Order: sequence, then C-alpha cells, then structure tokens
Amino acid sequence: MTESATHTTDPTPRRRAPARRPVRSTYRLQLRPDALTFADARSIAEYLQQLGISHLYLSPILTAVRGSTHGYDVTDPTTVSAALGGPAGLKALADEVRTRGMGLIVDLVPNHVGVGDPRQNKWWWDVLRHGRESQYAHWFDIDWSQGNGAGGRLALPVLQGENDPAALGVDRSGPEPMLSLHDMRFPIAPGTDGDNALRIHDRQHYRLVSWKSGVCTYRRFFAVSELAAVRQEDPEVFEATHRELAAWCEHDLIDGVRIDHPDGLADPIGYLHRLRKLLGPDRLLLIEKILANREPLDPTLPIDGTTGYDALADLGGVLIDPAGEPALTELSRRFTGHGSDRSWIGETEHRIKRAVAETILSPEVRRLVAAIKHDADTPGFDTMALTNATIEVLAFMPVYRADYSPLAGMTGAVVAEVERRNAELTAPLQVLVTALARDGEAQIRFDQVCGAMTAKAVEDAMFYRAVRLISLQEVGGSPARFARSVNEFHLANSERARRWPSSMTTLSTHDTKRGEDVRARIGVLSQVGNTWARRVRTWQEATPSPDGATALFLLQNMFGVWPADGRPASSVPGLRERIHQYAEKAIREAGTRTSWEDPDTEFETAVHRWLDAVIDGPVGSGLNDLVHELAPHAWSDALAQKLLQLCGPGVPDIYQGCELWEDSLVDPDNRRPVDFAVRAGMLQMLETTPPLDPTGAAKMWVVAYALWLRRERPECFVGGSYLPMHAIGEQAGHLICYGRGKPGRLPEVLVAATRHSVKLKETGWADTVLDLPPGVWTDRLTGETFQGRAHLEKIFDRLPVALLVR
Repeated sequence: MTESATHTTDPTPRRRAPARRPVRSTYRLQLRPDALTFADARSIAEYLQQLGISHLYLSPILTAVRGSTHGYDVTDPTTVSAALGGPAGLKALADEVRTRGMGLIVDLVPNHVGVGDPRQNKWWWDVLRHGRESQYAHWFDIDWSQGNGAGGRLALPVLQGENDPAALGVDRSGPEPMLSLHDMRFPIAPGTDGDNALRIHDRQHYRLVSWKSGVCTYRRFFAVSELAAVRQEDPEVFEATHRELAAWCEHDLIDGVRIDHPDGLADPIGYLHRLRKLLGPDRLLLIEKILANREPLDPTLPIDGTTGYDALADLGGVLIDPAGEPALTELSRRFTGHGSDRSWIGETEHRIKRAVAETILSPEVRRLVAAIKHDADTPGFDTMALTNATIEVLAFMPVYRADYSPLAGMTGAVVAEVERRNAELTAPLQVLVTALARDGEAQIRFDQVCGAMTAKAVEDAMFYRAVRLISLQEVGGSPARFARSVNEFHLANSERARRWPSSMTTLSTHDTKRGEDVRARIGVLSQVGNTWARRVRTWQEATPSPDGATALFLLQNMFGVWPADGRPASSVPGLRERIHQYAEKAIREAGTRTSWEDPDTEFETAVHRWLDAVIDGPVGSGLNDLVHELAPHAWSDALAQKLLQLCGPGVPDIYQGCELWEDSLVDPDNRRPVDFAVRAGMLQMLETTPPLDPTGAAKMWVVAYALWLRRERPECFVGGSYLPMHAIGEQAGHLICYGRGKPGRLPEVLVAATRHSVKLKETGWADTVLDLPPGVWTDRLTGETFQGRAHLEKIFDRLPVALLVR
C-alpha cells in the first residue's frame, strides 16, 4: 500500500521557501542513544513520508545525562547531543526530510537542567565549586540566605541513610580532587583540601543532606532533585540556553518547537514573547500547557496552541457512555468506600495537595512563605499561620497557575472562598494578599508552587487513586467528568478551528498514563458497566486481592493491555514483567498503602503474588474471555478517536508506533523501542480494506488515508472550516460526524465515526440515515460511493468509521 497507488495526490517532494513549510501532521520520535539516533530517524524518513507525515517531531536533542532515554535531563543546553549524532547528524536528518518535502519540530526544555551527576553539568559544577562567586550562580534559582536550612550553603538532598556521611571520601584519581559518595562526585573548592573528607565537606559551598530532611535550597522541577531550575527571566541565561535554537533557525533546520513545561518559569508570558521573536512569525510554537477542566488557553500568548491534552480529553470523552456511570460508581464504592465521583475527587485533590505541600514540596513552600513575609513587609508575622493559609489557598486553586489573562480574578475568588470556610485565616490571608499585590517575588513563587502542587497531587497521586473508570484519568482530563456529549465535542472542535487552527492534537505522548488503544478499550467498560461489575466481584471472590482499590485499578489496566488474539497473557513475552513493573509504580504513586519514600515491602509482595495469581488462574481466563468478547468494540473506539483526531481541527500528532494497535502503559513502558521495519512492511503490503483484527492493519489503513487526504487538500484542514453533521433516526446518537472544507466553502470532506457500538450490536442502525451535502461522496477507506440520503448501515458496512470525500 503506497500513496501513489490511491491516485489521490502527487507524491513528488516539493521544496518550499525557508521556514514556511506548512505543518500538516507530526510524528513524535523518542530519540535515544541506544535505539533511535538521528541516523536511525533518517532511515525511517521514507516510511514516514509514505505514511503521509509532514514533520518529524523530535524529543529533546541537546546534550543530556549519559544514557538518558528521554532527553529531558539536559546537561549542556549549548550543544547538540553527540550520543544522538551531534550537529552533523542533525543537519543530515534535516537535509533528508527536506528533500522529501518534510520538516522538523524540536522539543525544548527551558525550565531545568540535569544535575544528578554534577560532573556532567559544567555550570552546576562551577556553582558547587565556587558558590555565590561562580559566574553561573545567578543562572540558577538558589536560596543563599543564612536561614535557608543549610547555613547559607547550597543544600544537595543526596544522602540516602544515616551512615552515608561515613561513606564520604576523597577521590584523587583525576586531575582535581573530588569528594566521593558511593558513585557520586562533588568538587572541592580551591584552598579547602588537605584534611579528612568530613572536614573538607564542612568547608564547601554546598552541604550534602538527607533526601528526607525536607531541605533543598534550589528550585527544582517539581520535586525532582536531579533537575535544577534555571532563571530564563535573566537575558544572559536565555541567550546561552537558546544559542543552539537560534543557529537552527538561522540555518533553517527546523520549522517549529514544542516548549516543555513553561508554567514552571518565573515569567512564561515574557519568555514566550522573547522566544517568538527568536523564532520569527512563521515557525510553529506549541507549549506543553495542561489546561484544567474548561480552562481557556490565553489568546494573547504568541503561540500556535498546546501539545494537545485538551483535545485528547475531548476525543476520549465523547466515546464514553454516560449510561455506565451508576454501575461503575457503585462498583468503586463497594471496593473503596467511595464512588470516585465529583465530590470525592474535589475533597481528595484538596487533601493530597496539602500533603504534597507539607512534605515533598516543603522546601519550595518555605521559600514562598519567606518571600510573602518580605514582600508584605511583615517579618515578624506568625510563620506557621501564614504557611497554613498559603497552602490552603494553593490547595483550592483549580489551575496550574492563574496569571494568564483569561483567569484574572481567580486567585481573589479562591482567597474569598478560603476565608469563608475559615474566618481564623483572615489575618494571614491579608498578609498573603498584600504580598501578591506587590507583584514581586512572592507572586512569582506562588504561581510556580501552584503548578508543582497540582502536578504532584493530581497527575502523580489522585490519578492513581480514583478507580471508577481509569481511562478518564489522563493528563489534561478530569475523572469527575464521566463523559462528553456529541454537542460538547462539536463546540470544542469549532472553538479549536476558529481560535487555534494550528494547535497540536494528540492521543498518546511520552507522558500519557496509558496509550490511546489501551485507553479506548478501557473506555468500552462504560458501555458494559453492569457486566464489568459482576465480573470483578466474581474475580475478587475467586482470587482475593490485598486491597480493593488496588485490585479495581489494576484489573482495568490489565483489561486494557490483555492480548486480544486469544493467547493467555502468560505466553506473551515480557507482558508479565511489564504488568508487575507498572503495578509497583502505580501503588507507590497512589501513596495509600506504600510509597516511593517509604515502601511497604509486605504489601508490595502481596500485590505481586496476587498479580501472578490473576495472570495464571481463573481471573486470567475470565479476562481472556471478556477481552475477546469486547475486542471489536475496543477496536471500533480506537479507530473512531484516531480518525476524529486526524481530520479534526489542529495539527494531529502520531506518537511513535501508534499507527498500529499499541498496548503501552505509563513511562517508561510507553518509551519502548518501536519496530519500524514491521510497520513499513505492512504499509507496502496493504492493498484492500483490512478487517478489524489483532494485526492493527485497519488502524494503519485509516491513518494513512487520513494523512494522505490532509496532504492532498491542506486547505480543508489547518485553517479550514468545521461543520457538525447529525443523523436522523432512532440510532442517531451513535454517530459522530463533521465536515471539513476550505474557509467559507461547503465541506469537501465528511468524517463519520461510530460511538457506543455495544448497543448497536443488538439493535443495528435500523433506519438511521445521514443527509449528505450535494455531490457524489466516496469513502476513501472502502471505495464505496454515496449521495443524497445515505443509510448508516451501508456507510459502516465494512468499517466503523468512514472518510467521505466529494
């Protein structure tokens, strides 16, 4: 199957003017030295061109920690990673894709750098060596005050136990002496050597402290001590960390950037304006912005949109059946004591946020409170009372940060609500408000801590505790919203088409909790809520779990990744290990029975034993049967969300490998190497409409035809019109359909997808019809033609989706 065989477009590559190659679609590549370098990316460029991709979307490519499999721990932002192929490799890749009429989008990490091994980061090493006198000291956000908990020194939370200080030594094997702690090395300041290790340590500009001490005197990425934040608000830092980007633009190597976590910056709005000036007006600028439920994206930002979590929530939500909510809520209540519903989620989010602020983020909170007292000019105010009031306000903030234009007044409303709930907090709230009104350091740190609290409490904790329907628990989503109506979906798409036509849309990323097809299959449980509840209760009786909430959470995940080809899970290479690894991460993130900080080995061992009993026993057989029974409906939903994404408003991104069925769970599972040879071979072999089966050929068929159509008629998509379409008849609610066309013109493309297919299996489409706009319409996926009033049973005779072109 090649595009030329479809006679839909001329595949001859065309060279476009510099920096003006339109981004029609992207394909995310997780580069890594051991599996996917620049050279490897070059080798699959032909395949991606044939698939219909317009741009390769690269994970971070600057020098990172040696052996990094993701690249977000950049150690030298001034150089392209030699392990990936260096500048020459990047240039060769850019030239390769350019000759094919394609381009590059690159992921940038402005908020932090990797400092886990100080020797690999020359800036951090210099700060450790020279302290406040280092030329790089002001590049990092460090608290050097005497009251910082480390006597004015830079506290490094690296000690693992009480005996660690005794393990300190001096390594004199290299050109300069270094303090050694196990496999870690730290610099020795000039003039401080010549004694035993402990005394040398006491004379350094830094202090090694326990990771449990709650002392850390530099701003981190969330609570990750190996990632130190940098001060992009400083022009010198911005210039140094964006020197490579400027060169890429000057030599026209890239067509856009994705910005990682701008909400962590002191001034994200100012940063984005400086970045837009560097990029120029035409290159794509996307930000990793996690929008809360119904939070609008700030239209004043000089960006093209987000990386697509908002679209992901819409695409998944419209396929959830609201009829399943009562049964799944009751099942959750039976297994956990709560329904994982809106009220529980609100209360739990608030409680976890407070706990996060008082534990892993306590260094950041202490620094924020000190800034509040300084900006409010109240040095003698009760620190404990002010800390409590500040945490309470932060815990009720419903967004990552509230200093964007559409959110004006939100902080005031939250403060008012906190005061209404607890009048005793009036005095400390007055201090907080005074400080925030000064628009100084306190305001900056308030917004930075707000985002970190939300991320750690919601995505890294609550999303592992709620168990009603875990496909809802995704970055940018809200498990409190059980489903989205078709009307909601259309209005969200219309807004995206009008306001953010070049925003990215996605279904899977390197950060999603589950891959798109796993999520789609779990979502089908909303259509069979009573059946699932009965099965789970039976399974719990047959193979009792050590904890009800854990069991309900993990059973849904296992249902999502269980083989659909009839094989027992125990026979699938690596699956058992993947499930065990995921389970350990999940129960530690949940933090209810065990945690990363304090693992409960007895409980964890019991969970692992239960997992093996599930996989090898009657529960595994039951999962086999249910997965086989529901597989056609899972595939239907997977194809539906994929086609709706690929042809909807915005620039669709395909995460590596997701043109076939995928079974990935959270990282690092979703960053496994992809077999591109298998995919390229399948693309060449496909000649006729494939059936829905475990091979995933049907998904590749849909992906390729949708991408080819975007290339053939680009004006209908990015910047094109969007028209909701509705069926007529008894089963009209099972259709999602929209039209795309040139701006101000009638649709040239109709996208149709089936929803809630389990009920349709019983009723069929009956007399339900779709009135097509004038003209003859051909389904690119099947070759069938339609005009006038078309019966949906005919449109969906071979596939549960249709791509009609006039």
